[in-house]
Amino acid sequence: MKITRPAIIGFPFDEHSSYLRGAAHAPPLIRQALACPSSNMWTESGIDLGAKDAYFDAGDLDFSSRSDAFADIESAITHLLERNLKPISLGGDHSITYPVIRAFHKRYPRLSILHFDAHSDIYDVFEGNRLSHACPFARIMEEGLVERLVQVGIRTLSRHQRDQVARFGVEVCEMKDWSDDIRFEFRSPLYISFDMDGLDPACSPGVSHPEPGGLTVRQAVGVIQSLKACVVGADIVEFNPARDVSGITAMTCAKLLKEIAARTLEQGEGKD
Repeated sequence: MKITRPAIIGFPFDEHSSYLRGAAHAPPLIRQALACPSSNMWTESGIDLGAKDAYFDAGDLDFSSRSDAFADIESAITHLLERNLKPISLGGDHSITYPVIRAFHKRYPRLSILHFDAHSDIYDVFEGNRLSHACPFARIMEEGLVERLVQVGIRTLSRHQRDQVARFGVEVCEMKDWSDDIRFEFRSPLYISFDMDGLDPACSPGVSHPEPGGLTVRQAVGVIQSLKACVVGADIVEFNPARDVSGITAMTCAKLLKEIAARTLEQGEGKD
């Protein structure tokens, strides 16, 4: 059956955050920004996300029972994929990407990831936690869940992370090497993981780990729009509303959500 539309699902989870909590409060605020009458639901490519059945909203997962959060996340994404939807997850901290990709791997064994971030998030262990939001891509790569990982916007690589990048064959586009002419092509189905601190703090102040010198919104949207790839899912993570200024980051999340959703609607299912 052909996949016809994206599905938005919220994961209000930040128990694997370091330094500051707060990202768990992001999903409802991203939805509010998406519906805010200061803008509209049209994407730059001319798709009306406000049209009937343009996307499915699966609501937010409830973690109050203190069950196995990662198992619940993986199950929720698996359910959406079984319904032939393209899940776009609203975090939450970046640790959610690991169980999300475990679910995607079952549907797309040749999956690729385009990862926007200031940080490589590929520590083997961070502060004694192998499931930290600083570690998801180490877990993903060591389990062979994707065939290609490309990271964009990186500007904080430590020696350990450089060693991890080399170990797993990750393709890293550091900000010091950035050019607006850069374009990306993926032959296998593509998942976009967008950490909001990949943007410059001037564009995205509402994050727990701001790192100056990042991408502008225009640059990030340009990368998404120019992709030669079949986008089958995504996440938008690490928005911390407690650190936001005048709702700037919430509206930026909504903008990215619209443009990523547009890419999923512009294409078919892609090859496994």
